Amino acid sequence: MVLDPSDLYDLDAELTPEERAVRESVARFVDTRLLPIIAECFDAGRFPSELVGELAGLGLLGSTLPQEFGGGGLGPVAYGLVCQELERGDSGLRSFVSVQSSLCMYPIHAYGSEEQKRRWLPPMARGEVIGCFGLTEAHAGSDPASMRTQARRDGGDWLIRGAKTWITNGSIAQLAVVWARTGAGVSGFLVPTDARGFARTPIPRKMSLRASDTAALYLDDVRVPDSARLPGAQGLKAPLGCLTQARYGIAWGAIGAAVACHREAIAYTRERVLVSVTVWHSRCVDWTMLFSW
Repeated sequence: MVLDPSDLYDLDAELTPEERAVRESVARFVDTRLLPIIAECFDAGRFPSELVGELAGLGLLGSTLPQEFGGGGLGPVAYGLVCQELERGDSGLRSFVSVQSSLCMYPIHAYGSEEQKRRWLPPMARGEVIGCFGLTEAHAGSDPASMRTQARRDGGDWLIRGAKTWITNGSIAQLAVVWARTGAGVSGFLVPTDARGFARTPIPRKMSLRASDTAALYLDDVRVPDSARLPGAQGLKAPLGCLTQARYGIAWGAIGAAVACHREAIAYTRERVLVSVTVWHSRCVDWTMLFSW
């Protein structure tokens, strides 16, 4: 049996035909559409927004949600393979899909009203509305128990005041899922980013995730109706549940990054010539890469 160096346990044999098809589809997209431009995007510090429509066309935005809301109805393994292949190309694009799917579309589906689901999920699945997840604050990271952003009632509306930072998709989003303290609890709100009092600033000079859009959000008594509140999101369990969804995909993504590093290492040793032979044929590398031949 010939061993695949990136799958020494032959886990591929455990995948269903649908899961393999999903992986191969995303792999083709990464190889033909993302990899040719990602170096330029990284150097320029820009998000490849021209790929959003293609991601939507492949069904990768909200891919685990029911089809009635524009999702793809994928299982957890297929979604993990999506994240793995995307991060093989770049962490930034995987981050975009994770935030759109797990941190924005998921809470609307899990905690939102029927009207909220039907209003927001289909255009988000089509890539027409981009979302961001406003939880992290400068003093506390992703710790909702230490949240300072407040939402207070004003008649039939809510006024939201506070600041969020390190928000993926923050500069390009049309909709922000904002978490705020409401009395003794924590609630989630769907806030259009063109609302009065809503401002955002891109975070410059990042050393990593340079092809990902990252921003700080500022809410100065942003007024939203009560219909913008996620009715099923009460307490810390809701935002923590969103983080659990996202971190599942991040774990798969880490495998994709490792696969990319492994492939690059093998390619380099086969091309690099040292003392008239390729590095691949040195005894040390032969031993290290034994199963990669």
